[in-house]
Amino acid sequence: MNKLELEKFKSTGIHIVDPSSTHIDSTVIFTGNDITINPNTHLKGKTEIKSNCNIGPNSFLIDSLISENTKINFSYIENSIVNEDCKIGPFARIRNNSVIKRNVTVGNFAEIKNSTVGKNSKINHYCYIGDAKLGSNVNIGAGVVTCNYDGENKSTTEIGDKSFIGSGTMIIAPIKIGKSSKTGAGSVITKDVKDFVTVVGNPAKILDNSKNQ
Repeated sequence: MNKLELEKFKSTGIHIVDPSSTHIDSTVIFTGNDITINPNTHLKGKTEIKSNCNIGPNSFLIDSLISENTKINFSYIENSIVNEDCKIGPFARIRNNSVIKRNVTVGNFAEIKNSTVGKNSKINHYCYIGDAKLGSNVNIGAGVVTCNYDGENKSTTEIGDKSFIGSGTMIIAPIKIGKSSKTGAGSVITKDVKDFVTVVGNPAKILDNSKNQ
């Protein structure tokens, strides 16, 4: 990045921490101010970044929209939309036309592919969410996988608002999990789950609390 380019960015409220390790394509758009681009970050294609974002270090964005007040750290985002007030990374991967809605957390070693994640949801650790639609206020535990490919076909997963998906849950798509439902840790979901239900086990069955009374 030459001195003229650097001065242009400064004048529009964009802070490039280390120009020598930063690559920004001429097609990238900054639509706002108070934007910080940290070292070893690559912005490519038709990427657009809005106000008050902190991008990097060590991040790669291509053909993606990043909305206001979002932080991206050590992560890869391609052909996707990240809405305002999100926290992405470290070591997250978001790709294939995914949409991350407002105030979502996507944490370390989480991959999201061709999916929509509803507002206020959390996907914090070691997950694969593929071909899925998550409602708002959903919590995805560590090690959750949407098993979307059977060797021939890709299938979808739907998870309703306020659902809690326990650590290590395997969701065998196509599956629909209702709102405010829960899955126990290590569950294997092979059938649809209704609203306000807790399921556990392999294959998962409805938890009967009456046995504990």
